[in-house]
Amino acid sequence: MSLLEETIAKIQPADYPAAMEAAAALDQLFPEQQPSALQSLLLRYLRATGKPASKDLRCCTIICCADHGVAAQGVSAYPPETTVQMTANYLLAQGAAANAFAGFAGSDLLVVDMGIAADTTGIPGLVRHYRIAAGTRDMTQGAAMTRAQAQQAVETGIKLASAIAAQGYTCFLPGEMGISNTTSSACIAATLCGLTAEQATGRGTNISDERLQKKIRVVKEALLVNQPDPADGLDVLAKVGGFELGAIAGLMLGAAASHAVTILDAFNSSAAALIAQALAPAITDYLLPSHQGGERAHGAALAKLGLTPHLFLDIKLGEACGSSITARFLALALDELDALHAENGDKDIDSDLFLERMPAKAPSVTDKTFNFYFQSMPAPDHASMMACQKRLDHLAKPLYSLGHLESIAAEFAGIACEGRPEKDQEPALLLFSTQKETVPRQRILSAVAHTIEMPVTIGRLRMGLPPTAAFDFARVTAEDITLDASILGLGLTEDIAAPLADALMDDDGELLYAPEDFLAHVPKALQLPVSALIGAIIAAAHNSTMILPSDAATELVARYTERLAPDVRPYLLHLDGTLTNLGDTLPGITACAGALIVEAALSVLNDMKTFEETKVAIADDGPGKEKQKK
Repeated sequence: MSLLEETIAKIQPADYPAAMEAAAALDQLFPEQQPSALQSLLLRYLRATGKPASKDLRCCTIICCADHGVAAQGVSAYPPETTVQMTANYLLAQGAAANAFAGFAGSDLLVVDMGIAADTTGIPGLVRHYRIAAGTRDMTQGAAMTRAQAQQAVETGIKLASAIAAQGYTCFLPGEMGISNTTSSACIAATLCGLTAEQATGRGTNISDERLQKKIRVVKEALLVNQPDPADGLDVLAKVGGFELGAIAGLMLGAAASHAVTILDAFNSSAAALIAQALAPAITDYLLPSHQGGERAHGAALAKLGLTPHLFLDIKLGEACGSSITARFLALALDELDALHAENGDKDIDSDLFLERMPAKAPSVTDKTFNFYFQSMPAPDHASMMACQKRLDHLAKPLYSLGHLESIAAEFAGIACEGRPEKDQEPALLLFSTQKETVPRQRILSAVAHTIEMPVTIGRLRMGLPPTAAFDFARVTAEDITLDASILGLGLTEDIAAPLADALMDDDGELLYAPEDFLAHVPKALQLPVSALIGAIIAAAHNSTMILPSDAATELVARYTERLAPDVRPYLLHLDGTLTNLGDTLPGITACAGALIVEAALSVLNDMKTFEETKVAIADDGPGKEKQKK
C-alpha cells in the first residue's frame, strides 16, 4: 500500500467529543441562536483536533514553491524568474506578505522548493530535498507532469505534514509561489467544479484585459489537450496541476491524518483542496475557511468544498494572508471557550474592564455643542494617505493584490497623519448598556479583549433621562477614551438590531429617513442607546480615531450618523456585512476581530519590503507595469 493510500485510509469523519462539549456550553450561553462564524470555526477545530484550550493552538505557515511550464505562454504580469526571486525574498530579505502575515499570526514559517526552475542552493533555510523537477511542462502541449510525479508531489506534502504535526502544530497555513499557478488552478476548478474556462479564469497577478483573454484561451487549450478526469484527483493534478499545488493537497491530507486542521487561503489553496477532496472526500472535515478572494472561481471552489467564507477583503495573494487573519480569529474563539470554562476570576483580565455610569442629572446640551463638533471635525491628512499608498504600490507583490487591507492602511495613515503608522496601535472597546450584563458574557468578553490588549469600557445608560443626556455622556466617555486609543470598537450589550431596522430601513436595507429626521422615528425605548452611539461616533472622529462598529444596530446608527455629519465618514470602518460576516452573538467580539484586521493591514505596511529592497522583478503587464518601479 502506498503512503497516499495509507494516509487516505486514516482520514475519518471528525467527531472528537471536545466539540460536543463546547457546543453544549455555547448552547447554554446562547440559547436558540445559531452559532456565529467564530463559534463555527471553534467547533470545526475542536471536532478535528480534540484540543480544547487556546494554548494548544500552534500554527505553521508552509510556502510551497515551484515553476510552471505554462508560464512560457505569457499568462502572468510577472516574468518566470519571479518564482526564485520571491523564494529568496521569504528567506533572505524576509519582506514578503508571507513573512508579514506569519509574524502577525505568530506562526512559524517553512519554505519548500517543490520544483523551482533555477539554482536555489544559495538560499539559506530553504527545504530543497523534496524538489521533484525544474518546473512542470507546458500543459498546453500535454500533461504538466507524469502520474508518478503527481503522486510524489502529494506524498511529499503528506511527509511534510506528518513531520510538522509531530512537532505539536495543530493548524496548517499553506501558501504557494509559482508564476502562472492561477492558470493551473483555473484548470483544476473548471474540471472539478464543472465551470467553463471563462468562469474559472481570473486576473491572477492583476493582468490586463488583453492578457486575461489570452489566459482564458490557454486554459481552454490545456483542458482540451489533456481532458482531465474529474473522478480521478491524481489525473487532474498530473495533467493540469503544479508540484506546489500537489504538495499543498498532500499537506491537507497529512494534517487530517494527524488530526490537525488546515485553514484555506486564496484561490490556489482552494484548488489544492479540490484535489485533496477528490482523493479523500472526508478531508473537508479538517478544512477551515477564511476569505473569498478576487479570483472568479474562488467562490465556486469553496462551495464545492462545503465551506462558507467569513472574510471579504478582496485579497488576491496566496501567501497565507487571509488564513493568518482567520488563525487569529480562531484564537479569539478559543479564548472565549477558555473563559467560559474558567472557574475563578483573573485579576489581570478584570483590570482591563472599566465601568462608567451615566450621571443621574441630565446636563444642558445646546446647539453649540453639536455645532462645535460638526464645524471643527478634522479631515484625514491627504499627504499621509498618498505617501502610504505609494509605499503599498511598491511593495513586492502584485499591485492592489491585498485588496481592502491596502485601503485600510491608507485610511489609517490619513487619520494618524503619518505615512507609515506603526502596527502596534492602542485599541479600545466601548459598549453601552441599559441593563446589568450577565457575568459569564462579561468575563468572556474581558478575556478575549485582554488577549489582544483592547481594554473594555461599559457605559451604563440611565433609563428615563432624555436622549441628549445619553449623547452627552457618550460624547464625554468616548472623548476620554480616544485621548489615548487610536482605534475604538463601538457597540451595545443588548441586541436591538431587529426593532431598529424595522423602524429605520426598508425591506431592501435602504435608509428610510433624512438624517436630520431619523431620531424622531426611533422607538422611544431605543432612543437612549441610539443617541449614545451618535455621541460616541462624533467625539471619537473628532479625536481622529478609527471607529469599528461592532453589531448590526451600531452599523445602522453609523450609516445615519455619517449622513448627519459627513465628515465622520473617513473614520468609520464598516465591518459586519461589508468586510466580514461573523454574525457573532457576543457583544464586542466583531470589533475585536476588526482591530485584528487593522493590525494585519498595518503589518503589511511595516513588515513587507519594496521591489528595490528585495530585488524582485516588477510587473510587465497590467496596472502594475505603469506604477511599480524599482
